[in-house]
Amino acid sequence: MDRASDYESEGQRFAEGVDPAERLTMDGKHWDEHWMGLALEEAARAAQAGEVPVGAVVVLDGRLLAGGHNASIAHHDPTAHAEIVALRAAAQEAGNYRLTGATLYATIEPCAMCCGAALHARIARLVYGADDAKAGAVRSLHRLLDDPRLNHRVEVTAGVRAEECGARLSDFFRAKRPGGGSP
Repeated sequence: MDRASDYESEGQRFAEGVDPAERLTMDGKHWDEHWMGLALEEAARAAQAGEVPVGAVVVLDGRLLAGGHNASIAHHDPTAHAEIVALRAAAQEAGNYRLTGATLYATIEPCAMCCGAALHARIARLVYGADDAKAGAVRSLHRLLDDPRLNHRVEVTAGVRAEECGARLSDFFRAKRPGGGSP
C-alpha cells in the first residue's frame, strides 16, 4: 500500500517543509500563525468527516512531520484525538517515539490525555488556539505541561488564531443543535 494513502486513511497527513527563501522572512509569530493555519485545515477535514473539528500538526526543524484531525467516531477509538493522531504519525515519520525539539500545534487546548502524550513524546513546545474551559489540561482545568512533579516540561504559547479556532468549534456545535443552529 502506498504510504501517503495509508496515512490519509488514518486521518494523518505528511507534507514537505516550507520554501527555504520564505524561512528567512518570517518571524516566530508568523510561523506560529502559518502552522496553525495547517492545523485549521486539519480541523476542517474533521468537520467534513462529521468529527469534532479539531486539528493538529507536528513540526520539527521548520519541517512539517505530520498532521491529524479528530477521528474518534470513524475509528471507534476514544484516543483518536487530533493531537494523538498527529503525534503517532510524527513518531512514525521520525522513526522515534521521542519527538525532542518538536512543536505540536493544536486548534484547541489539549485535554489531559493529549497532554500526557505530548509529555511522553518529549515535545519541546505546544502552540494552541482556543482555550477549552471544559477539558483543557494546559491551563484551563489543569496545568499538566508545567507540573514541577513531572520530569519534563513543555513551553506553551496559547491563543494563536484563537478566534478562528474557537469559531470552528462553535459553528460545528451550533449546527448540531435542533433547528440547525438557531439560538
